[in-house]
Amino acid sequence: MRIEFQLPRARRMHGVVIAMMLATSALTGCATSEVIHNGYVVDEQTLALAPVGSSREQVMLSLGSPSATATFDAEVFYYISQKRTRTVAFMKPKLVDQSILAVYFNKDGEVDHLANYSIQDGRVFDMVTRTTPTGGVEMTFLMRLLKGGVNPAGAAQQMLSKNQNQ
Repeated sequence: MRIEFQLPRARRMHGVVIAMMLATSALTGCATSEVIHNGYVVDEQTLALAPVGSSREQVMLSLGSPSATATFDAEVFYYISQKRTRTVAFMKPKLVDQSILAVYFNKDGEVDHLANYSIQDGRVFDMVTRTTPTGGVEMTFLMRLLKGGVNPAGAAQQMLSKNQNQ
């Protein structure tokens, strides 16, 4: 014999309402309006300390060390700042604003001109991806098995046997 209990409809609805309130309050805790500033934000007073004609040392003293320099020579200092917002605590921040102050030097090591670039002047790029794209094809585990990939233990054993024979 099987006995089933049925809760009155009002009690079931009460439980659903409480569950919805708890879920809503938990999700509300994740909402945020976090603004994240990265890099060096240049103000006009500090920028006035490094006018055109000043030396590299004066720029370093007034603006600090640059975020990046030119790749092949030290003729350009880049001061990069980014503003990101995050609407939910566990989501990836979204890039809202990016500005780059470029200080160009002439052959004598003096400031030739200054340039401010914003996000509208170019495409958005990530300064620190920690990856370097390379040419060629990256093989998956299955591709290596099918192609007869290298067995590290076998290769080491083969090298040791060659050294012993010599």
